[in-house]
Amino acid sequence: MLTHDQIWNALDRLAERAGLSASALAKRSGLDPTTFNKSKRITPDGRERWPSTESVAKALAATGTTVDTFVQFIEDTARSVQAVPLLGFAEAGAGGYFDDGGFPVGKGWDEVGLPSVNDEHAYALEISGDSMKPAYRDGDVIIVSPGSPIRRGDRVVVKTKDGEVTVKELKRRTAKVIELQSLNPAHKDRIIDAKNVEWIARIVWASQ
Repeated sequence: MLTHDQIWNALDRLAERAGLSASALAKRSGLDPTTFNKSKRITPDGRERWPSTESVAKALAATGTTVDTFVQFIEDTARSVQAVPLLGFAEAGAGGYFDDGGFPVGKGWDEVGLPSVNDEHAYALEISGDSMKPAYRDGDVIIVSPGSPIRRGDRVVVKTKDGEVTVKELKRRTAKVIELQSLNPAHKDRIIDAKNVEWIARIVWASQ
């Protein structure tokens, strides 16, 4: 018999496999962004709320995942967890935490256990403030993979040579400039001269 936790864990694994948060998966599936959020899984009076068959089908279609793969997610309840270095977002602009390629180095990192990613250099940043709402809120944790390829439309962390660290969506990248779209409508998009970028890395997972 299927359990409530098995179904929701399978959806979480589906989102992780696609490099998405739960809300991003729902949005890509054409659903309300809160459809798969953890706060929606239990009703205010304590009853378990199950995802609808339609919402699961849309999530599978949006990620190009077969039903067989989703069933495997349900059956394999043992989720691998990886301890990754954790740094506060406000500290990320300081020197000594990253090398020139954007790989984590030095001391002062905490550790946090999060879903495993295929990058031994992956690390976590804890969001501070509300400048990245509604995509990321204060206290959310994002996993950054400096070893992952970056494509147009990916959410990325960018550090400039003057120490500014920002999270945006990559619109366009050429040899001369990097065009970034803001995640918060209240903030303007950015165009940064490529020679002023110290490093850029892809976000592969986010807590919600």
